[in-house]
Amino acid sequence: MAVNRVPVLKRCRSLGLEPTVLGYDKKSRRELKRSNRKVSEYGLQLREKQKAKFIYGVLEKPFRNYYKKADRMQGQTGTNLMIMLETRLDNVLFRLGFARTRKEARQIVDHKHVLVNGKQVNIPSYLVKAGDTIEIKEKCKGSVRYKEILESTGGRLVPEWLEADPEALKGTVKELPTREVIDVPVNEVLIVELYSK
Repeated sequence: MAVNRVPVLKRCRSLGLEPTVLGYDKKSRRELKRSNRKVSEYGLQLREKQKAKFIYGVLEKPFRNYYKKADRMQGQTGTNLMIMLETRLDNVLFRLGFARTRKEARQIVDHKHVLVNGKQVNIPSYLVKAGDTIEIKEKCKGSVRYKEILESTGGRLVPEWLEADPEALKGTVKELPTREVIDVPVNEVLIVELYSK
């Protein structure tokens, strides 16, 4: 599996992102020094795509596949793309507060700690549907790791399309999210423009 080893804060600075979007409560004190060069239209579109890929931890090929799938669906392609990225299992775990970051959520899924509707799922890109129940396996619930995670994510707001029960480490997808409730600083219109060239 390909791994991006660029330091998170450095990547956030270059993309103009706040580390809190990724679940990190660190702050970068360095300022990004850019020469006052005007960024081309292509440059802006590419940066939006890189932002979305970096936030959700998706590589280029799967990201392009998401785009193609979103393009075939009814409705706006950009909105469909954002909803698909948001309903990935690793992202849903992060949103429920069962992981500090999306990377950690991905690892939890990989290590087979997650049950979806009572069945074990170890695919981070698994797309959840409305009505799905996501929970941590019974034997893993007592571990120190999850106590620490819940302590650090306790103040995080769970989006309205999800319902979380932190005590039981269980959550439900009430409905699929709409673009308005996805609080990710990405302009998906630019991504669509980039891919439709």
